[in-house]
Amino acid sequence: MNLIDMHCDTLWQLIDLKKQGNLMENDCSVSIPYMKKGGTLAQFFACFTYLEDYLTEGGKNVGKEDGYESCYAHVLQMIDYMEEQVRIFSGDIAFAFSGEDIMKNKSEGKISAFLTVEEGGILNQNLERLSVLYDKGIRLITLMWNYENCIGWPGSRDTKIMCRGLKSFGIEAVEEMNRLGIIVDVSHASDGTFRDIMRYAKGPVIASHSNCRALCSHPRNLSDEMIHRLAESGGAAGLNFYGNFLGTEKESCIEEMTAHILHMIQKGGIGFPVIGTDFDGFDGMEHMDIPDVSGMEMLWEALKKKGLGEAELEKIWNGNALRVITEVCG
Repeated sequence: MNLIDMHCDTLWQLIDLKKQGNLMENDCSVSIPYMKKGGTLAQFFACFTYLEDYLTEGGKNVGKEDGYESCYAHVLQMIDYMEEQVRIFSGDIAFAFSGEDIMKNKSEGKISAFLTVEEGGILNQNLERLSVLYDKGIRLITLMWNYENCIGWPGSRDTKIMCRGLKSFGIEAVEEMNRLGIIVDVSHASDGTFRDIMRYAKGPVIASHSNCRALCSHPRNLSDEMIHRLAESGGAAGLNFYGNFLGTEKESCIEEMTAHILHMIQKGGIGFPVIGTDFDGFDGMEHMDIPDVSGMEMLWEALKKKGLGEAELEKIWNGNALRVITEVCG
C-alpha cells in the first residue's frame, strides 16, 4: 500500500515521555515492525518540544525566550538520536530528504524517514537556524503549536487570538523556508496566521495533521475555505487520528476517518488528502479502531467500501504527499 504518514510524535515518546525503547522495539504506535506490516513507504518523524517543560531551570522560572533556546538545543539532540537509530537499523530504514530519496530507499527495501520540527518557536527570531536545520535534514516545519511564538499565533477558541496572524519574523521565516526547500505546515495555526501564510508562501503548503471543521468544529481543524486555499496552492492535509479532531471524544473511529477523507475530496479534490496520523502525539483515547500503523489496511478497506478505487487510494496513501515533497524538496 506504500503509506506516507506525514506526522507522528514517536521521537517525543521515546526520548521525553517513555524514555525507553527504540525504533525497533517500543510501546508506541510506530515502530519498524509496525511500519513494515502497515506498508509504510515513508514516515515523517516530528522533533517536538513542549515549551512548559523548559520554563524552569535550576528551580527558577525562566522566560519564553530562554525556554525556546532550551527547546532548540533539545531538537538538535532529537536529530542526533534519530541519526543513531538510523545507523543501528540501517538495514530497515534510511533518511530521505527528497522524493528521489524515497524511491531510492524503496528500491533497496528500506523505509524512508523524514525529519520535521513541530513548534517553530525554536527559531527564536534567528533566521539562520533554518539553514542549520535544513543541513541537519529537516524538511518540514509545523510553524505553530499551542502558544504564540516569534512566528505568529496558534489556533484557539478565543476569537481575538484566532484572528491574529503572522508576525514580521514569521513572514521572513516562511519566505526563507520556501527558498531552502522546507515544507510549510499550517497545522496548529490560527485562522489569521493561516491566511497570512497563504499570502506569503510560494508553492504547496500543507496541514500535516488536521481534519475538517465542517465535520468536527474544533479550531485545530480546517474550514472549507482553508481546504480550498490549500488545494489551490497544490498542497494537502493529513488525516489526524485523534478522536477530538474526528468528532467523538475519547474514541478514534474509522467511520469518522472516512467521512473526513471524503469531505476533503469533495472540497479539495482527490489530489488533496494525505495521511498524518499524529500517532504517539495524543492520549486519552479509550478506544482506537486503528491503534498503530500496522493496522492501516483497515482504513484502506473502509475507504474502498465507500467507493474509492485503487488509483484514488494510492493518491491518498502516497501520491499526493510524494507530489508535494518532490515539488518543495526535490
